[in-house]
Amino acid sequence: MIAQRAERFEDLRPMLVRHAYRMLGEYAEAEDVAQEAYLRWSAALDDGDVRDERALARTIVTPLALDRLRSARAKREVYVGPWLPEPVVAESDNPEAAATLADDISFALLLALERLAPLERAAFLLHDVLDVPFAEIAQTLGRAEPAVRKLATRAREHVRDAGRHSRSDPKELMRIRDEFLAAIQNDDPAALQQLLTDDVVFTGDGGGKVAAATVPVVGRDRVTKLLFGLKEKQGWHDIVRIELATLNGLPGIVTFNKAGVQEVAALEIRDGRIAAMYVIRNPEKLRGVARSVSSAS
Repeated sequence: MIAQRAERFEDLRPMLVRHAYRMLGEYAEAEDVAQEAYLRWSAALDDGDVRDERALARTIVTPLALDRLRSARAKREVYVGPWLPEPVVAESDNPEAAATLADDISFALLLALERLAPLERAAFLLHDVLDVPFAEIAQTLGRAEPAVRKLATRAREHVRDAGRHSRSDPKELMRIRDEFLAAIQNDDPAALQQLLTDDVVFTGDGGGKVAAATVPVVGRDRVTKLLFGLKEKQGWHDIVRIELATLNGLPGIVTFNKAGVQEVAALEIRDGRIAAMYVIRNPEKLRGVARSVSSAS
């Protein structure tokens, strides 16, 4: 009985973790939410007849994530420099899986969600991403159905196309990433500039733990200058290993020093050029990357 119940929840866990991750932007926290939800979900099954175990799990995970999100937002208000989500490494090289990951948990989508109020975020994700009926969302959030519809509509206006990514050939995306890395390694600014859009945006996240750009940097010339300046200042000489990976569905680069993962960079590519770079150096956000890359190696 208990084993069968645990197996049924394991089938639900990936969906629940992904939902909690979209809510929080922190994968380790999302896994904790799913585990806490299991205990409550199992107890609810003991208390009475449950018609829809999947819906029950959603109604438990969402409030748990909301509670943690409110706490997290208070911390992010005093966060040093730009805040980026904890990166997620794809578990396979399947291009279709990577495309789905890019749609579901892209950096652009998660940053757009970060601008929403917690209830707007929940309503949007439940309805527009998980296709949950408004009646169920209203019950989950403890709001009237018309109010929940308004929450989702406001959220949709803010998010718009943030979750959509370029449907370029995956091989083309990897080629551009490889050329980007080669341009940096070969000290070739001209080659790098050919790979960047005019309005490329570089966003770095050090969280005050390590050196990182404290504001986003915009524009081909400024980003090129920044990247080669960082190469000189931020320890490229300390790099002992470089791994290529898919980060939140985007072509990514993981660099290691003797202590472990030094940083990750995810490249958002549109129409054959790099439009955005997300570079995470905060060591607290790199622990999961270290485990995922090591297990895949």
